[in-house]
Order: sequence, then C-alpha cells, then structure tokens
Amino acid sequence: MRAHEAGALHAEGYGGPAWLPVPHDVNALLPGLWSAGVRRSDGGSLVVAGVDVHELAERFGTPAYVVDEEDLRARARAFRAAFTEAFAEPAGGADVYYAGKAFLCTAIARWVAEEGLHLDASTGGELAVALRAGVPPQRIGLHGNNKSDEEIETALRAGIGRLVLDSAEEVGRVADAADRLGLTRPVPVLVRVTVGVEAHTHSYIATAHEDQKFGVPMDDAPAVVADALARPQLELRGLHSHIGSQIFDTAGFEVAAQRVLRLHADIARRHGVELPELDLGGGFGIRYTSQHDPQPVEEIAAGMARVVLAECRALGVAVPRVSVEPGRAIAGPSTFTLYRVGTVKDLELDGGLRRRYVAVDGGMSDNVRTALYDADYSCSLASRASTAPPVLSRVVGKHCESGDIVVKDEYLPGDVRRGDLLAVPATGAYSRSLASQYNHVPRPPVVAVRDGEARVIVRRETIEDILALDVAG
Repeated sequence: MRAHEAGALHAEGYGGPAWLPVPHDVNALLPGLWSAGVRRSDGGSLVVAGVDVHELAERFGTPAYVVDEEDLRARARAFRAAFTEAFAEPAGGADVYYAGKAFLCTAIARWVAEEGLHLDASTGGELAVALRAGVPPQRIGLHGNNKSDEEIETALRAGIGRLVLDSAEEVGRVADAADRLGLTRPVPVLVRVTVGVEAHTHSYIATAHEDQKFGVPMDDAPAVVADALARPQLELRGLHSHIGSQIFDTAGFEVAAQRVLRLHADIARRHGVELPELDLGGGFGIRYTSQHDPQPVEEIAAGMARVVLAECRALGVAVPRVSVEPGRAIAGPSTFTLYRVGTVKDLELDGGLRRRYVAVDGGMSDNVRTALYDADYSCSLASRASTAPPVLSRVVGKHCESGDIVVKDEYLPGDVRRGDLLAVPATGAYSRSLASQYNHVPRPPVVAVRDGEARVIVRRETIEDILALDVAG
C-alpha cells in the first residue's frame, strides 16, 4: 500500500515515529549522521571543516549542498583499505568502484580516482564526466540495462576497463560495435546475473529479485555466458551481482555471493575456464536517522571475504578478483544540505497533538527521496543554538505538492523562525543526482569545504539557464 501522498500518519494520538525520541538536548548533533568535519561553534552555529554556515549562506546562498571533501576522501580510502586487506590473502586484494550514480561531478571523480578507486558509470553522461575528470579509462566500468549504440561505442573508443552486459542481446550488440570500430583487442566484459535475492529495502531499490529490469536471470545465464565466451570480440572477465541499495542485513550479500559463485564454478566445469573476476555490487546502507545502524566497512569487507573464500574452497575453484561498488556509503554522509527557513505554521492533529510545519527554500526538487521512497531524514537548526523546548516538526519545501516533504518528523527548537538556517545531513547521495527543475526552481550549487576554505564545484543554476533551454515557437 502506498503511503499518503503527504506522508502524514493520521492515526489518533500520533506523536512521531517510535524510533524518534524527544531529545534531551535539541542542539546536539546525532553521531554518525554528519561528516567528521562538522561541529558547533562556541556561538552555536554549525561549522564544517573550519567554515561557518553563516559564511556559506552569505557567499553561496541557500539551498546549497555542502560537501566535506576530506570526509569523502577518507571514506573512499576506508573502503579501499578494508577490501584490500580483507581479500589480500585469498586474491591479492580487491577493487573498489565508486558508483557514480550516487553523485558525480568532475571534482568528485578526481577525488575518488586520487584515492585509488575505480569508477562505475551507468550512462554515457556519467562516462563523459569521468573521462573529462581524467579518470584513467582502464579504471572505468560501464553499466546500464538499456545502453544505446552511441554509449557502447563511446565506451569502446575510450578503452574503458570493463563493460557490464545486462541482457542476452547485448552480447551481440557489443561484439558488433567492436567490429564496426575495428578494435584489435577484445572488449573486457562481465555478465550481470539476477541471483533471486530480494534485499530488505524499498521495493524500488531492490534489484536482484526476479521481477525487475536488471540483469540476466540465473536460468538464462549459462547460455549468455556461452555466447560471450564464443565471441572473439569479447573477453569475458567474470560475473556481476547487485542486490539493491541502502542494505543493512548482510545475509543478502552472503546468499548472493554463494549463488553467483556456484554459477562461476559451473562455468569452469562446462567451459574449462575460471573467470578471473567477480563483482558483488554495492548498496551498503548509511545512517540517515537514529533508527539506522550500518556496519563498519571493515566488518562488511571481512564478512564478504569469509563467504567468498569458504564458498570457493567448497567448490574447488580459485578465489577471483572481487570488486564492490559503494556510492551512497562514500558520498552520503559527507554532505549536508543547507536551507533557509521561510514560513512556520502550527497545526492541530488528532488527539489534541500539534505539529509544526517548517517551510524551507528548497524541497523535492533538490531532494526527492522522501517523496519517492518514503525516506527518513534528520535535521538540525544550523545558524544558532537554542534554549527553547523541542517541538515535533515537519520540514517541507516550496513546491506545489503536498508530498513536498524534506524531513517527515524531527524535533526542532520551539523558537525556529523565518531566516534561520537548517541543515539536513546525509544528503550527498541521490539528492543532487536526482534533482530536478520542478516548478522551474533552479538546482542548488555543490560547495566543497576543506581546511577552512570553501569553493563551488557545481555552480547554482539560474533562471537564465532554465530559459536558455526554452526554444521559442
């Protein structure tokens, strides 16, 4: 059943979700939600990497995505180190592909490449950003369930490190593209298989159960693999599995790894070749609110290594070179969105309770996840500390939709007023990348902060930008 379009829980006596306690200190920043560089100043305002939010709002305006560069780099390094160490003995390490779909611009692409990561693109546009940023082509992979001929040919011309085949017909299409381009070396490819594991996540972001658009069903995979192996234009490097996004239960990864490795071993028996690579995808969850409890990356990597090693031993095959694709887990916690408060309204709810609606100068055009996935977020008063008691509040946007909600439920100080700054943490993934111009609202800038300095890495759109696309009839 779909949620009410406004996301409201109208049951009598509703006083917020069970996981949201009344805070003892409404000014406290919940641990795990914010980047490592965020703190409160002596005056009570938020400071990120040495820069106060008042300065950010004055220089760059609101709303704005504010990314803590060193925090993002540190998360990239942590993934690389954890998976390299976990898979060092069985496979000589592992490869980490940053999932560009979470958020990508040339600066981010450069950062993750400088930290030793590979980059996964899912469209020609993301591929273009990676190439423009100078990411070595051999460290780029291309996904996509419906790649165009142009996207395939662009990837092959660039000499990317791998292309993930998503359907039976794509085998022939990529081989034909290689012929058209006159390539003298085979194209490295992986086959994405649908392993039949339904991740414990929202149905729209669970991607490995059978009834969805991604990948090749397990029953069809042997024929697709045989076709790829028979094509001299292709070099089949391995199999790929991805079970979804925002996942906290690692049991799904374990079952998926077991199933795809059995297929891997079956290929070795049938064709006499052990494929050298295995991609187990991404989807590692992050903390958006106090209800979320993600595992440390070291535990994730060690757990996946144990499963892969044990299964390979049982099947009698060598451990392939494993790769994973974190996106949200790197970009998400590194960024918050800074808004300015406009209107504040108090409404009576059933049971004599009240709810405060706090409207900000952005909304679903800069973060559609609440409306799209019924996602939960937290937020804090950013421009000052407050001694007022906490009030159950709903942060909403400026768009002409009742579902235009940024934060469904949060306790904010009772004296929040027009002109205050609010910050919503963990918005680095799938906020800017899913942003729109709904109601002709220009998209916010992305501001990077490091060592007391702030700079724009994606500029704010303007009304002129929007009008420039409008061709007069």
